[in-house]
Amino acid sequence: MTNKLATLTTQDDISIITLDDGKANVFSPSMINDVNSCLDQVPIESGCLVIKGRDGMFSAGFDLKIIGSGDMDAIKDMSLSGFKMLSRLLDFPRPVIGACSGHGIALGTFLLCCCDYRVGVKGKYMIGANEMRTNMVIPTPILELIQFRVAQSHKYRAILGGTMYPIDSAIEAGLIDEVVDKDHFEQTIMTKAKDLATMGHPSYTLTKNLFVEEVSSKIKNALAKLESESLK
Repeated sequence: MTNKLATLTTQDDISIITLDDGKANVFSPSMINDVNSCLDQVPIESGCLVIKGRDGMFSAGFDLKIIGSGDMDAIKDMSLSGFKMLSRLLDFPRPVIGACSGHGIALGTFLLCCCDYRVGVKGKYMIGANEMRTNMVIPTPILELIQFRVAQSHKYRAILGGTMYPIDSAIEAGLIDEVVDKDHFEQTIMTKAKDLATMGHPSYTLTKNLFVEEVSSKIKNALAKLESESLK
């Protein structure tokens, strides 16, 4: 039996999904499947969800081995399933905290954009969408997502400029909400999670649905288009 790349633990009414592939926490098909399996088990009418990475690495994005393989079917399948996972997290009915335990690059940054609140750990870590630096197109589903969350004054720099932000600077850019020392990281996350877990049901879900409705609809429409194109 292989080890899971994403695991679910609980503390009272707080669900914690931990990403750990032992390396860069890339979103391979296996990682995406494991995250979705964890999400299937998280309560949607109570509590709070935390998504965290391994020490020093939140996520470096999609699996570059698959992207570099030249297998277009595998690339399309991984990309579409990853975008669907992000859409699921954006729409998740309960509060979601992104515990950015290190670098958050490309899809790692887009995952942070899905979270209601993002806590980063101090260190020489970088956050950002580097697709323009690697000659890759940012597809509509995740372009809509980062445009929704990044600060207005940073939209060009963060998207077309391919800026990689030191984690402290990512607050001003709208990609992180709070950065704390490593010694206080876990405590800060749990304190915030316990607070957000008290949000009422269904009031939180209904309000969140209204809040993300426009961007969520655009993402779903783009996903449907990509899926139909992949079937041709």
